[in-house]
Amino acid sequence: MSLLDETIVRIAPPDGEAASSVEHRLRELFPQGEKLGILRSMLLQYAGIMGEIHPEPPKRCTVICCADHGVAAMRVSAYPPETTLQMTANYLISRGGTANALSNFSGADLAVADLGIAADTGDIPGLLRHKIAFGTQNAALGPAMTRAQALQAVETGIELAGRYAEKGYRCFLPGEMGIANTTSSAAICSVLCGISPEDATGRGTNISDERLRKKVEIVRQVLDINRPDPEDGLDVLAKVGGFELGCIAGLILGAAAHRSLVLLDGFNTGAAALIAHALAPACRPYLMCSHLAAEKGHRAILRKLELHPYLDMHFRLGEATGSSIAVNFLDAAIGLYRELEQSGAESPISGFTEEIMPEEVPVVTDKTFDFYLNTMPHLSKPAMEACQNRLDHLAKPLYSLGRLEQIAVQMAGIADDERPDSDMARSLLCFAPAGGVSEEDHLADHLSAGHLQVIHALSLHAEADISIGYVRDEQPPTAAFDFGRTLAEDISFTTPILGLSVLTPDAAPPIGRELREALLSENGDLRFPPEEFLTHVPKHLKGLAGALTGALIAAAHNSSLIVLDDMGTEIIARYVERLCPDIRPYVLHVQPALLQMDITLDGGILSCLGMKVIDASLHVLNDMKTFRESGVSVANDGPGAERQGGS
Repeated sequence: MSLLDETIVRIAPPDGEAASSVEHRLRELFPQGEKLGILRSMLLQYAGIMGEIHPEPPKRCTVICCADHGVAAMRVSAYPPETTLQMTANYLISRGGTANALSNFSGADLAVADLGIAADTGDIPGLLRHKIAFGTQNAALGPAMTRAQALQAVETGIELAGRYAEKGYRCFLPGEMGIANTTSSAAICSVLCGISPEDATGRGTNISDERLRKKVEIVRQVLDINRPDPEDGLDVLAKVGGFELGCIAGLILGAAAHRSLVLLDGFNTGAAALIAHALAPACRPYLMCSHLAAEKGHRAILRKLELHPYLDMHFRLGEATGSSIAVNFLDAAIGLYRELEQSGAESPISGFTEEIMPEEVPVVTDKTFDFYLNTMPHLSKPAMEACQNRLDHLAKPLYSLGRLEQIAVQMAGIADDERPDSDMARSLLCFAPAGGVSEEDHLADHLSAGHLQVIHALSLHAEADISIGYVRDEQPPTAAFDFGRTLAEDISFTTPILGLSVLTPDAAPPIGRELREALLSENGDLRFPPEEFLTHVPKHLKGLAGALTGALIAAAHNSSLIVLDDMGTEIIARYVERLCPDIRPYVLHVQPALLQMDITLDGGILSCLGMKVIDASLHVLNDMKTFRESGVSVANDGPGAERQGGS
């Protein structure tokens, strides 16, 4: 029996009893657990994989598998074939790749393996040497590899998973480097998802329209010449795949056999997962998906594997980009469960700064509004241009990191610094109805202990201070505006990143739902002119809406990046952006713009996750090296050819 056959036999279902026990305990500790969305499902899936009712954050390893593709001779990429070797050296010598930056962010150890680089790699220190051949054959002319080589690639991945599992690793973040590998992945996707080459093929390294048309025809030619059997995963891999994709497929199978989690990245790791699934469908419960890639065929892959992406960041790069962020969310899910277990019914009062809205009504005139609306600072264009210039010349395809790049530029403009630090101070500001709260009470006692524990855990995860402002609904919205303005101004004066949220008491209807029904049309559009929206807010929520408005305007005026949270805060922010367009550059919309986590619990959870996305973007900006610094070749096609040519 081959190692592959032995491994497939060893793949057992996850521990359903452990997952059920955690689910039951979570329901006891926090009856609103369903509102945690994907955080809850990640926790339960991970508990089942580990077979543990008190799961710990996993020791994780980013594994970058590198190999060349013969089909690169057909000029389907924007980068020359030698880039595979250069980037492999970059990971281990210059340490300036995206994989380096995001493994730093995620706390993962980084392993880099040569499965088939078309060059001598003997002088690259720390490289795992498993070369099968000096690149695959040109799949446009015949099979990419022999069946024996395909088996070797898969079994190499199985061996790597076993080796690292023995060292205590229980979470694998596979990535890949190989010029033209999206062509192979498109062919795999077309065969195993049953879609056309047009629907399976995307721009890869951001190629031009002309080269994309050629790439589609090359994928069609690859399939017509080789006719891979969709019922035979090894046949598909051998005829159209790559050595690194086979290795990742084996890594998935080996991880499943060792009861370990695999967090998939984008299109290429998805194609490898299709191969693994074709060989052993039982591996599916050991997979999580991180993001929806910009490649056209990725959505079809996720449908086939029945996986839900957690992020939509417009990435078009491998290197474990999205999975490095998603594993951070898994840490957050484990952390909040541990907080609930350890705290029981006790509220974490000590973790909050609380303030109740004064009883006296302040005088707020039109001059107050005019001051803020007419003196809003502008982002630093020189810092933003310098930041974008650096991002464009980092050793990666142009614009391939999508929204991470946009956030880095936004942060540079706010901070007036082309390379802001990745450890910027941050705070979370939540507004809640005051109800019957008095100055003598423990204010947070009037809210759910479990809800506060979740917020506390996420704020610790994001390293954010927490403030709760209690709003009196019997006072006019102008007074609430002044209260929100004062709180946000005090916090944002020293805090460049501010999360903003409402906090719904347990017995009350969800604030976000009430605001949606009052202020949005059925299709989600704003129903009213911005200068009128407060008059349409339900009476008992006018104070909260006023406080949020004041906080948004004051924080932007103090040049803080405002990280939005729940639906209610999102709706108010959309109206305020219409009312005062100059605040837009200071606002970061999190769900669903960046995250698709199905989290409906308010109180700052999404803001805290958004802060970690900001951290990831700043790690990219600060930790990566440019083409010149790393000695990697620049693009020769598409927008990168002109822009990166001056690096």
